[in-house]
Amino acid sequence: MYQLMVLFFEICIMRKGPQDVPASPWLVRLMFIPYLLVNLLILLLDSDWSHALLQIAAETVLMIGFCYPLLYFSGKTARFPQTLTALLGSDVVISLCAIPAVASLNTQISQVAYIAMIVLMGWHWLVNGNIFRHALDRPLMFGLALAFLYILISTQAMTLLFTEIAVSD
Repeated sequence: MYQLMVLFFEICIMRKGPQDVPASPWLVRLMFIPYLLVNLLILLLDSDWSHALLQIAAETVLMIGFCYPLLYFSGKTARFPQTLTALLGSDVVISLCAIPAVASLNTQISQVAYIAMIVLMGWHWLVNGNIFRHALDRPLMFGLALAFLYILISTQAMTLLFTEIAVSD
């Protein structure tokens, strides 16, 4: 387990890529556990259990729904388990780093917390871009463009699904 944590940290500092992750369906399933727990911890800071679980499920569907077709149309579906595992593992590492900033924003709004969140979002974008780059054998700019597209799609979908609309009487 320690080796996996080190591997995902090295992916997050862009020393390694999804090609370094074992291509194991078992490992993909295993990574959903920390992904669920860490994201649940973050979402429970500002939401209830049912909304948090629905958001995690929706984000997971979006991740799979973006990643698999990308690899399918590139003719690289064999890389799907490694790519998904790398995306899940790197999300866990970055989300763990985000917990203090998210908790700080929920208790007291501060510029430091906002700056930390912006840095973490940029880091997440770079890491996902690097993962897509390696998975598709493309330049980093291509991977960053795909990661940005994923962020846009994910943000729009989550906003549509989970923003409470106030109805005025």
